[in-house]
Amino acid sequence: MSKFKIILVSLGLLFIGIMLTFSSLTYEPELANHLPLPNYYQQKVLHRRDGIGKFYLGREIAQVMGHQEILWLERPTRQTEEQPNAVIDALNLKPNDRVADIGAGTGYFSFRIAQKVPQGQVLAVDIQPSMLDVIEFLSQENNINNVKPILGNETNPNLKNQTIDLALMVDAYHEFAYPREMMEEIVQALSPRGKLVLVEYRRENPFIPIKTLHKMTQRQVKKEMNAVGLQWIKTQDFLPQQHYFVFQKSETQG
Repeated sequence: MSKFKIILVSLGLLFIGIMLTFSSLTYEPELANHLPLPNYYQQKVLHRRDGIGKFYLGREIAQVMGHQEILWLERPTRQTEEQPNAVIDALNLKPNDRVADIGAGTGYFSFRIAQKVPQGQVLAVDIQPSMLDVIEFLSQENNINNVKPILGNETNPNLKNQTIDLALMVDAYHEFAYPREMMEEIVQALSPRGKLVLVEYRRENPFIPIKTLHKMTQRQVKKEMNAVGLQWIKTQDFLPQQHYFVFQKSETQG
């Protein structure tokens, strides 16, 4: 191939890359008219299409997966793609533990956890009433009495202080519209030395077929949990595509 052709091919690839980058962006000038945010948030009118234009500690917050995606949450392939049983085994639950499943959706993890805490309780928290309706229906249909649906909002999961032993968030945290406020409330809800587990798709791997804003890096997760005073315990990658993070409430927060 001649030098001239190589240059043309290189320019063509560069053009394609630029077009792909801009095709994934959207411009929303109305965002500039929003009320001022705390200084740890930034609002940008040019942002990714699957984001809300709001940034927290350098990360754009992803759009929420709505109730229209219920079938995605309950897809049969989730068993092999996310290995929920392996996640729950890693939690090392005690029979009387109180667990908050934050962003519970249809209760995919809530009902599996409920089997492990027969003398405990699972608080299935979601901000979408339609999701909680599904959980309520499935609880009654299957005679499950230790899963309690709780309607939260964008800044508060509506959990009582120091009442839960574990907070679990599976592919949910990256969608929180107010992550700082939400996490501060979750930390308050944890019992002394209570633990927090996050499961998020690995953003370090571009080949994982999930939208970019619905994945998180280890570095970013640690930065955001550190901002609310949580202590990092470990990160494990025993899942095919996701990080498994464990954080702990410090003694000074008890």
